[in-house]
Amino acid sequence: MQKITIATVVGGIILFLWQFLSWGLINLHRDTQQYTPKESEVLQYLDENLDEGFYFMPGVPPGTSQADEQKLMEESLGKPWAEVRFHKSMTMNMGSNMARGIVVDFLSVFLLIWILMKMQNPNMATILLSSVAVGIIGYLTTTYTRSIWFEVPTITDLIDGIASWGLVGIWLGWFLRR
Repeated sequence: MQKITIATVVGGIILFLWQFLSWGLINLHRDTQQYTPKESEVLQYLDENLDEGFYFMPGVPPGTSQADEQKLMEESLGKPWAEVRFHKSMTMNMGSNMARGIVVDFLSVFLLIWILMKMQNPNMATILLSSVAVGIIGYLTTTYTRSIWFEVPTITDLIDGIASWGLVGIWLGWFLRR
């Protein structure tokens, strides 16, 4: 049990550090957080006209018939559209966010270790490739699937999935085989 605990903690820290590098120090995700000099005006307009929530525009009012929804979508082709995540008040609880993040990382690594322990005598390559597969599966079934519909750039998320889980796989392949 001690070996699994050490493997989980170190693996979770590796994931956490990669996320810090990717989102902070290296800032690979800058293309998903672009700046506009009109942000004050846009935010003021949104604050005056939206409730807090997530919006896709053009949207359809609740209760719209399928035929009317289809017509609106056809009329919208070639015109501007937006996805808006609007919050009335910015909060910054870095401690809580970081704590939640590292707990998720520990849990994720623990689940991977649980899967790996079900294999009979996995070698370094199996552990590394299984770890990378976890990263790719996570990317494909969440981030990439969303990008198909909403045209979001995701190459940095793929890099995150492969690099972070690859590093975890190297750690686990070395440590679990000792």
